[in-house]
Amino acid sequence: MAGDGERASRVSSGEAFHGDGTRNHQAILAESLAANQDPVSPAPSQPASMASPEAQKTGAAPAEENQVGTGAEKMGAPAPPYQKSWLARHFSLLRRDRQAQKAGQLFSGLLALNVVFLGGAFICSMIFNNVAVTLGDVWILLAALKALSLLWLLYYATCTTRHTHAMLFRDPHAGSIWVRGSLVLFGSCAVCLNVFRVGYDVSHIHCKSQLELIFPVIEIVFIGAQTWVLWKHCKDCVQVQTNFTRCGLMLTLATNLLLWVLAVTNDSMHREIKAELSALVENFSGNDTNTCVCLNATVCEVFQKGYLMLYPFSTEYCLICCAVLFVMWKNVGRRLAPHAGAHPGTPPFHLHGAIFGPLLGLLALVAGVCVFVLFQIEASGLAIARQYFILYYAFYVAVLPAMSLACLAGTAIHGLEERELDTLKNPTRSLDVVLLMGAALGQMGIAYFSIVAIVATRPHELLNRLILAYSLLIILQHIAQNLFIIEGLHRRPLWETAGKQEAELPRRGSLLELGQDLRRASLAYIRSYSHLNWKRRALKEICLFLILCNLTLWMMPAFGIHPEFENGLEKDFYGYRTWFTIVNFGLPLGVFYRMHSVGGLVEVYLEA
Repeated sequence: MAGDGERASRVSSGEAFHGDGTRNHQAILAESLAANQDPVSPAPSQPASMASPEAQKTGAAPAEENQVGTGAEKMGAPAPPYQKSWLARHFSLLRRDRQAQKAGQLFSGLLALNVVFLGGAFICSMIFNNVAVTLGDVWILLAALKALSLLWLLYYATCTTRHTHAMLFRDPHAGSIWVRGSLVLFGSCAVCLNVFRVGYDVSHIHCKSQLELIFPVIEIVFIGAQTWVLWKHCKDCVQVQTNFTRCGLMLTLATNLLLWVLAVTNDSMHREIKAELSALVENFSGNDTNTCVCLNATVCEVFQKGYLMLYPFSTEYCLICCAVLFVMWKNVGRRLAPHAGAHPGTPPFHLHGAIFGPLLGLLALVAGVCVFVLFQIEASGLAIARQYFILYYAFYVAVLPAMSLACLAGTAIHGLEERELDTLKNPTRSLDVVLLMGAALGQMGIAYFSIVAIVATRPHELLNRLILAYSLLIILQHIAQNLFIIEGLHRRPLWETAGKQEAELPRRGSLLELGQDLRRASLAYIRSYSHLNWKRRALKEICLFLILCNLTLWMMPAFGIHPEFENGLEKDFYGYRTWFTIVNFGLPLGVFYRMHSVGGLVEVYLEA
């Protein structure tokens, strides 16, 4: 008992401190246990004077270890280190993996940014100082970038994807059939464009350098390999060599972006064709010129027409490749949940009794084809008559208000729906929304430039008033259609609602209750389905009408001569080179917008 009092006095007087002033928690625990012993218990066989120095020197560690029942630690061994739980270790690994992923994305993004800045500096120098930096210098730089990208594409397809654990996951939302179909279609057109370019250069080989034939050939090989790899691996979520894969994807994306910038700003081929036509007229009138003229005029005309017709498809192909490569870059190292596959209950594409939407859409399609054929026949001559421009823009002025009203009606029906909003994170859907809004800037930009040119010059003529109305309506239609598609993409599909109701049923008790609940849920779902039937049918009619109209408006600027460049109003107002850059920047984005809108409208139609 005397020893107990001595220990208590030492604790109260602060002797259970180390030399540095820190409290020994083991000493405190042991002495408190000794102080709380039963007073009736017998005293230890050893005197208290022998126990108290032990408690001072070792901090009464043996008393604590006796509670655990280990005899080997009575010599004052240190306590075992703190062990993290499995959950803590798991989240620590996840945190480190997320930090490594962000670091890899940052480094690859900086790589792409530097490549784009370097190529942009070359292209701007070519535009503003054609003597110091020529088009040939830009082609050499792009050829080097295409060669590096081609080597990485081949390595990715033959080595990276063949690792054992490389393809554990695939993104079901990435690489839809319309995206891959567009990739193949525009890639084929880009290959044909370079074939026409090679044919044109061969027909002028007597006055051109043979080295110019190398660059189109390199681009043909690059486009073919890139299209094959993106078609096959656009859904990949690579789990090995992640940093190298990110850098390769960003290098290829930067190369395609520079090809698009060069196609938008470089009008050398167009000026060369125009100069050759002027030289032919001069030679026919008896005046000799120094311009390089083709020896076979008929063959050269085929190459020229083919090149001018397919030129927008090259820029379109670069944009689609950039979008697919960005999705692949986001999916590198991504781990999907086991149930994150495609919805097994996704319905196939059926008309479901829709009548008015397809009929009105087919009417717009037939009218658009007729106007397009008439305009292209007239454009094959030396000059386009004014009435054909009036016919072309009058068709747009008739179709665009109907499309805008349909989009506004569909947005109002979305507001009346009882389907829940899908708030889950979906990178593919987020990219679809960004691409939809970004691609709309192409036609809207051209429209705003046209409005300024018309208002500042001659707004009272019939053709100019039609162009002004067309420009205003194209802006309104893009805004209304974006609202309708984005609202539809963020609605939860009906089959997910039904699956959610069915998933809640097995929580019931007996089999009889399960059958009754299944019957009640089925009847409730049928009543809900019938209640929403008119809304769903209206949405399907609107979607089918808009799909056919967007296909029509995709076909007209994608093929043939472009009235925006040929009417002469904006070209005279802004100048040839400025308006050439504006049109070549906006038209490919406009074509991409129509195709992307068709894909979004098909998704809204299936989920309605």
